[in-house]
Amino acid sequence: MDFRLLEYFMAVCEELHFTKAAVKLGISQPTLSQQIRLLEERVGTPLFRRIGKRNFLTEAGQTLREHTQNIFHELEQAQTEINELKGMARGKLRIGCSGNHLLTQTLISFHQKAPGISISVHELATEETKNGLLENKLDLGVVFLPLDDEHLVSMELYNEELSLAVSTTHRLAWNESIMLEELVQEPLVLFPEKFLVRQMIDVYSKQAGIRLQPIIELSTMDSMLQLVRLSVGATILPKSYLNSIIYSDLHIIPIVNPVPQKKVGLVYRKQKFMNASMLAFIRELTQTFNPSDPVGKSLS
Repeated sequence: MDFRLLEYFMAVCEELHFTKAAVKLGISQPTLSQQIRLLEERVGTPLFRRIGKRNFLTEAGQTLREHTQNIFHELEQAQTEINELKGMARGKLRIGCSGNHLLTQTLISFHQKAPGISISVHELATEETKNGLLENKLDLGVVFLPLDDEHLVSMELYNEELSLAVSTTHRLAWNESIMLEELVQEPLVLFPEKFLVRQMIDVYSKQAGIRLQPIIELSTMDSMLQLVRLSVGATILPKSYLNSIIYSDLHIIPIVNPVPQKKVGLVYRKQKFMNASMLAFIRELTQTFNPSDPVGKSLS
């Protein structure tokens, strides 16, 4: 099967729009449509179906997409191994992360040791990082665990807790601690439901027999804190993030009875070739969170 046809097919899979995929590929839309028809003739069945104005993958299309992802992954791994054999001292790491603050210290120390390795960090929801790993768009992920998938390997790093953040003028500002039940009537600024931090909040709230309804939902922690500092409402965020910032007009309150918490860990795809840069970054990241943990044991 022509490798180029598979590239065209994957572009349409990502966009589910022939015109957008054609622009991405740098070809005309009629040419792309013709190539997809040729591919469908070769496999003997339609790969896409159109319902209204939208395109969807058929069952055969979904099967071909899964196998094509594996083909592209294996080719990428082969090139990585060849580069290792050539002794390349440069490279690139693509990392999905549930909060960029988790990587700040590691990025600084790693760059000092390996300045030739470029790193691209994407702040994503855990599910988005998972998809990026499975689609070979990311090399590593730092996310909330567990992340159950037979194609992924996980390694625990530390236990994350959630805390309440309010402005220093808020009525709760000088509480030493607080329970979720006390926040039922509070205006809250929270993540949308697709984020695991929000899902943690909802799970612990349900266990307490309450439901916390945000007045505003935002997808970045910085924007949430801006509204908190303006006294629009309070927010619930990871303790590690709140401890990494310094605002004189912000107060952090521990949540207790129980403490909302979840493990954070490193994830990567199974059978992925672990090149020197990946191993070095994992070693640096592990040492950041667990200085006394033998790296060889963590990777076994």
